[in-house]
Amino acid sequence: MKLRKIITYVLLILGSGVMLFPFIWMISTSLKPPMEIFTLDIIPENLTLDNYKKVFEESLFLKWFINSIIVAIITTISVLFFDTLVGYIIAKFNFIGRGALFLLILSTLMVPTEMLIIPWYMMSSDLGWTDSYWGILFPGLMTGFGVFLMKQYMEQIPDDLLNAARIDGMNEFAIFFKVAMPQVWPAMSALGIFTFLSNWNAFLWPLIVIESPDLRTLPVGLSFFSSGEAESQWHLIMTGATISVIPLIIVFIFLQRHIIKGITLTGMK
Repeated sequence: MKLRKIITYVLLILGSGVMLFPFIWMISTSLKPPMEIFTLDIIPENLTLDNYKKVFEESLFLKWFINSIIVAIITTISVLFFDTLVGYIIAKFNFIGRGALFLLILSTLMVPTEMLIIPWYMMSSDLGWTDSYWGILFPGLMTGFGVFLMKQYMEQIPDDLLNAARIDGMNEFAIFFKVAMPQVWPAMSALGIFTFLSNWNAFLWPLIVIESPDLRTLPVGLSFFSSGEAESQWHLIMTGATISVIPLIIVFIFLQRHIIKGITLTGMK
């Protein structure tokens, strides 16, 4: 048993090292002057913070950061409300076509995002949403995954609890907000984390729908340092990437328990 534990811990440490090495290398490169970025030293010989200063002075990094925060927060709030509401309706109301509707929603999970880009762009262009916050936001305001997750969790709420609220005179929206939602808070927390992370890291759709530099989100803005608009500046790319992961690390540290629970819930009925 001791030998097995030793082997297990050795494998876990090695695996953790492999996973952490790119992150450590990113931080190390962000602290190196341009002359040293291609050296193999983990600890920079000439430690500098000039890269962090240049990122803010030579680009619209702060604006891109704020844009990503706005997009991630709005889409997360929208997904939490609408996906939870739809999941509640499908789980707790009997109506004709309920099963077919749920299958239709699940079928959207099988469609690759790349296949939706052209319809999204045509819709944005027709409605005048290109190059705007709304153009970035609308594809992520509801998700099939969120509906699936919340529906599965809503089914665990006893019907007697909801019926007791109806007998007490509460309307359906009050039952949803005051009775159902508090029962599914762990699942909502997990869904909120997943939604925030996916929208924070979104690249392809914002790249296509946004033209103005001041409306870029952070992943798209970071590509500025390696695009035709400027020479590839790896020290600034790594610096921007280091700053961009700070909100994700904070979210993970405080809510990692809900992330693990959310992964578990996706396979439960």
